[in-house]
Amino acid sequence: MADLVADVWEVMSTARTIRRFTDEPVGDDVLGRCLEAATWAPSGANAQAWRFVVLRSPEQRAVVAQAASQALTVIEEAYSLTRPAADDDSHRARNDRATYELHDRAGEFTSVLFVQRRLRLASDMLLGGSIFPAMQNFLLAARAQGLGACLTSWASYGGEPLLRDAIGVPEDWMLAGHVVVGWPKGRHGPVRRRPWQTAVNADRWDAPAPGIT
Repeated sequence: MADLVADVWEVMSTARTIRRFTDEPVGDDVLGRCLEAATWAPSGANAQAWRFVVLRSPEQRAVVAQAASQALTVIEEAYSLTRPAADDDSHRARNDRATYELHDRAGEFTSVLFVQRRLRLASDMLLGGSIFPAMQNFLLAARAQGLGACLTSWASYGGEPLLRDAIGVPEDWMLAGHVVVGWPKGRHGPVRRRPWQTAVNADRWDAPAPGIT
């Protein structure tokens, strides 16, 4: 079941977003390692003003499912997404089916809400530097243990008040992200990205960096 990986380079290069999961539950010990890894992330002034809320009770999963349903209506409009025809076997159709399966089964999965305390003089973007690395550590730890994970938009797009009210998140804390985690159907694989050189410049905005290889 578990596609374990110890090499950090392989973990990073194969931590592809997983949207299709089995019914196998995620054990507390495995989930705990992911959450511990999240706390190893950097935090501004080492304040560690974060909270990781595991959502797995039937009641909270029902709220997550409602938030996912609301998000899907926005995603369909934003990305011109529709359910593919049964006989469509294109790459796009396979990806779209996985997206719909994730949303259709949202109430079946364990997920984690990442929350960051607001500070009076810091923008939300600046505070993101203290919570997004924790989320990335969680995703990488999940991959290392063979888990699949998907960073969702369900805590946005109308889902924020649902989750905030159901969990009891104080107003001075922001919902930074939401991750579904589980055992993947199929296998992990290499991430698909443009060549990294296309994103790198040296000293000037338009200057190439041919010496960096």
